Amino acid sequence: MKRGNTTAIRLSVVVLVLSMLSCKKEIVPNIDGELKKWHRITLNFEGPETGELAEVNPFLDYRLDVTFSHGDKRYIVPGFYAADGNSAETSASTGNIWQVRFTPDDIGEWTYTISFKKGREIAVAVTFDTGATAGFMDGYSGSFLVTKSDKTGVDNRAKGRLNYIGEPYLQFEETKDYFIKLGVDAPENLLGYADFDAATNALGFQKKWEPHAQDFPKDGESYTWQKGKGKNLLGAINYLASEELNVFSFLTFNVDGDDRNIFPYLLSTSVEEYETYASNKKNIEAWETFFHRARFDVSKLDQWERIFDFAETRGMFLHFKTHETETDHLMDKGVFGVEGKLYYRELIARFGHHLSMNWNLGEENNQPTEEVLKVANYVTKLDPYDHHLVMHTFPNKDDRYEEFIGDQSPLTGASLQLSAPDFVDVNPRVLKWRQKSNATGRKWALSVDEPGKANIALLPDDEDAEHNEARANALWGSLMAGAFGVEWYFGYASPNSDLTCEDFRSRDLFWDQNRHALHFFENEIPFWEMAPANELLGEHPGFCFAKKGETYIVYLPMGTEATALDLGSTGTIFSIQWYDPRNGGPMVAGSLNQLKAKGKANLGSPPKEFHKDWIAMVQAIKS
Repeated sequence: MKRGNTTAIRLSVVVLVLSMLSCKKEIVPNIDGELKKWHRITLNFEGPETGELAEVNPFLDYRLDVTFSHGDKRYIVPGFYAADGNSAETSASTGNIWQVRFTPDDIGEWTYTISFKKGREIAVAVTFDTGATAGFMDGYSGSFLVTKSDKTGVDNRAKGRLNYIGEPYLQFEETKDYFIKLGVDAPENLLGYADFDAATNALGFQKKWEPHAQDFPKDGESYTWQKGKGKNLLGAINYLASEELNVFSFLTFNVDGDDRNIFPYLLSTSVEEYETYASNKKNIEAWETFFHRARFDVSKLDQWERIFDFAETRGMFLHFKTHETETDHLMDKGVFGVEGKLYYRELIARFGHHLSMNWNLGEENNQPTEEVLKVANYVTKLDPYDHHLVMHTFPNKDDRYEEFIGDQSPLTGASLQLSAPDFVDVNPRVLKWRQKSNATGRKWALSVDEPGKANIALLPDDEDAEHNEARANALWGSLMAGAFGVEWYFGYASPNSDLTCEDFRSRDLFWDQNRHALHFFENEIPFWEMAPANELLGEHPGFCFAKKGETYIVYLPMGTEATALDLGSTGTIFSIQWYDPRNGGPMVAGSLNQLKAKGKANLGSPPKEFHKDWIAMVQAIKS
């Protein structure tokens, strides 16, 4: 063979190899979901064939991270092991599919690069560039084109991601609307549902949500699994949305807690053995003896996602309560380590793409400050979307927030618990933490997530049809103090309680009063520009919320005969109208039409039922 021919052949081989290497860098995964702004996009990769109980742990000893880029935007999103990629339907525990879920926040071309590593406990390493390549999709890249969302109305995809922006109110990124949340904090064991895989019933609290079978919507079929499972819980959420409530909360881990039936992990024993042990409340070592503490139930988590995905279409805020006081010391024996890090990584990877949500580091959190800070810093670094981050405390231990406000922690708000049976502690407690956090220069977004005395809290309609104290002191008391919302706790001793509730209609009459408050705040006032100003009422009872010089809202409690409001001495003319917080409706005229800013001004009387509570809206008349 001639020398020239040999050289030509060698060059051809080099070109072929380079071409193959170049091609290797392009990969087109199977993509589920609509390629639209704010929609969930799931990238499915074919990786190693493995299983939930494989010798090399697919949750801990593999690590998938995908970096999404668009212009100057860059998101590093953790991925997860997904068995066969359809485990909600198949209950599969083995397979070779790995997924990453992403919600793009802009239209146009998005590129992605994939890191897929393998090594001992690589999933909880500080960065994803340690460890050896796991092969398969590691190092590959690709792109896809995102178009505008076609969603409208309450659907969160029409509003965009709900962000903490350093102010007392969270804001939707697409519409720029500010958010008021009103809904349910109970039952905390909402996910203790019989239709989920490997459901347990340790203490008899397992839920079927049968009263809400009637509320299952026609467009809900695609969110069910295994021939119609999930319908009743989907119906319950649809009912809440029909009442214009926009939040529900739930524990994601309550091993050794009040219910003991909610956990994302695999049992290391049979369901029956676990239930026998956990049904005795004196037994509090289930975490150490009955669970694979670094192995997750893929199909159950996929079924949870069906519920959350549907909730997004109904405009729901998802309140993830990651621990309760009985569980926050179990993982790693109370010192934040491998178990805790893996738990939060799985939650963020599987559910962090949701648009309207927060991470709550613990209901009645009782951990040492240094451990809370470890968790908070870890979650903040791992969550690509910087979701609102809060902690919940006991009602008599809220002073521990002093150690977290300002630049002492990445927390962006507090989840407040109160204890007065008539809810009179709500307004002053919100004012306390609004003032304290504001003084640091980092304003917290505050929510009252468990008002009332623990055993009764918000009673059912058949025990308290009017809900006067809850409406006056907790609902309006919180919003008039500058809280961005309220979640209602049902008490532990009431029918349809915090643990036993399966019928949200048990408080149906009160949901109307929540809707009236929401309509008022969303449609009548620029609440995000306003601040509590009770001092303008002097010695008179009630609450005041104001944008001074322009708009004043005064809540007059039941039995108030007259109230004066200090409008200053500018001589500005103000109109005055009234709103009925009990029945809603349009603004109406009272005994006076106008006021002049010459010090304290008497507000006159509401149009009727003077002995009941009313809202006075005082607005400057623009010339």
